[in-house]
Amino acid sequence: MPNNDWIPLDPHKPDGSTLNAATEFNGLIQKRRTVRSFSDKPIPREVIEQVLLAAGSAPSGAHKQPWRFIAISNPDIKHQIRVAVEEVEREFYNDRASNRWLEDLQPFETNPDKSYIDTVPWLIIVMALRTTDEGEQVYYLNESVGIATGMLLTAAHAAGLSTLTHTPSPMKFLRDLLDRPEHERPYMMIPIGYPADDCTVPNIERKSLDKLTVFVE
Repeated sequence: MPNNDWIPLDPHKPDGSTLNAATEFNGLIQKRRTVRSFSDKPIPREVIEQVLLAAGSAPSGAHKQPWRFIAISNPDIKHQIRVAVEEVEREFYNDRASNRWLEDLQPFETNPDKSYIDTVPWLIIVMALRTTDEGEQVYYLNESVGIATGMLLTAAHAAGLSTLTHTPSPMKFLRDLLDRPEHERPYMMIPIGYPADDCTVPNIERKSLDKLTVFVE
């Protein structure tokens, strides 16, 4: 039967014009950069709660909300994760990554050292739920969790925080280490904190509008 429990939409209405609002937001988000050098400056749990609530507002297939965010500030748990991640990363760089892949990573100077996990005040493990907690089917799992993760990164940036998207492979060890149920699949690991005072980032360019867009009018 159709769900008749509907409520009026309360849309966001920017103070100025739509163009001004879009331009202002673009200016904000263009400053977002991935960082690997974090400060140990504390971040109140309340800030992380607001970031995760924003992420949890993402759309999802049939509104099943198939995500869970494991927010970790415990130093011992973070260190255990660092040790496990570095073991996986050494295997990647030494044995599994192709020469082409390693060449593509060279400009970013990535390596198995993940010492920032010990430094950063919060580590978010994004879990993709293969079923709901009640065992119900979920839909468009990767798409739904991907959108929520993007909104998490955006919310953190809007709060003045920096992030890193990290996908060590395989990631099953995270579920085991955190004692999470079988229906939760590790999707992404996101350190979140303030950038270090001496933080630098690669001098890269993003695609121009004509390279990333096709208008059909």
